[in-house]
Amino acid sequence: MADRRSEQGFTLLEMLVALAVFSLAALALIRLQSVTVRTAADLDSKVMGQIVAHNLMVDIQGDPTPPSTGEEQGEVDNGGHRWRWTRVATATDDPRLLRVDLVVNGGFGQSPAALTFMRATQ
Repeated sequence: MADRRSEQGFTLLEMLVALAVFSLAALALIRLQSVTVRTAADLDSKVMGQIVAHNLMVDIQGDPTPPSTGEEQGEVDNGGHRWRWTRVATATDDPRLLRVDLVVNGGFGQSPAALTFMRATQ
């Protein structure tokens, strides 16, 4: 009959420690995946916000009359989503140019997209 001490295998304590370490690693990976998914969704929203900002810029650049100086706000539907935008037009040292700052926001918890460009006044 073989001695019990000579048998190969793990003790209950060793198995519990191994399971604890594995569960901590699994929890860390699950948390990392949730952060990655949240970051990817925020990035997707920000890219779409930049597209909306560029579309608004094209509208402003193509309009024969320049925007009035000051702040203006509005909403636009794009990509199946409602986007809120804020436009601030300010005069520059050159009277022929107008600085336009656009900020497009998709909603609570989403990063806004910002765009600054120059617009001819004539």
